[in-house]
Amino acid sequence: MTFTRRTFVATGLASGLATALPLRAFAHTEQSAEDWVVPEEFLPRPVRFSEPQAPGTLIVDPDYFALYHVLTERRGMQYSVGVGRGNLYESGVFTVGAKKEWPSWTPTDDMIARDPDHYAKWADGMPGGPKNPLGARALYLFDDAGGDTFLRIHGTPEPWTIGSAVSNGCVRLANQDIAELYDLVELGAPVLLLPREQGA
Repeated sequence: MTFTRRTFVATGLASGLATALPLRAFAHTEQSAEDWVVPEEFLPRPVRFSEPQAPGTLIVDPDYFALYHVLTERRGMQYSVGVGRGNLYESGVFTVGAKKEWPSWTPTDDMIARDPDHYAKWADGMPGGPKNPLGARALYLFDDAGGDTFLRIHGTPEPWTIGSAVSNGCVRLANQDIAELYDLVELGAPVLLLPREQGA
């Protein structure tokens, strides 16, 4: 089944979150991730679904910079996220095929081609750690055939980018939020990345 924003509304999930407002990214001043104070509007919040949803599912709405984790058929949690910029955001239905703590990171060939000055030095990979782009935890998204899509739901050493479209295609959360999700999301969990509204 092809999921669109129309499908999302039809499930009743969107109507249950009709009061949600798009987030805005905050200008970054000279401070470290450890010093960054998460604005109140970016904090996780409980939501209620107007129609039953499949428990365990992750749903990302890029227009609202929101990730919804379905806990029960009627209730879940909303997390603030950053998403891919421009046409780098990829919608679709995926599965959590792997989970890693403090993951290593290797830029894709496309990333290196787009910005070799920034990425080529990490062509052989960057070890996991506080400065790694994948942050504290990562959920690896696989396709129907069980192949790695190279899309991730992950943490970030730059939490001030939450609420904006700046990534190379992945979905990023503040490290404390991805750490919480990591413990709750099971391998094999379905993931729905909704298309942007203009693509509906």
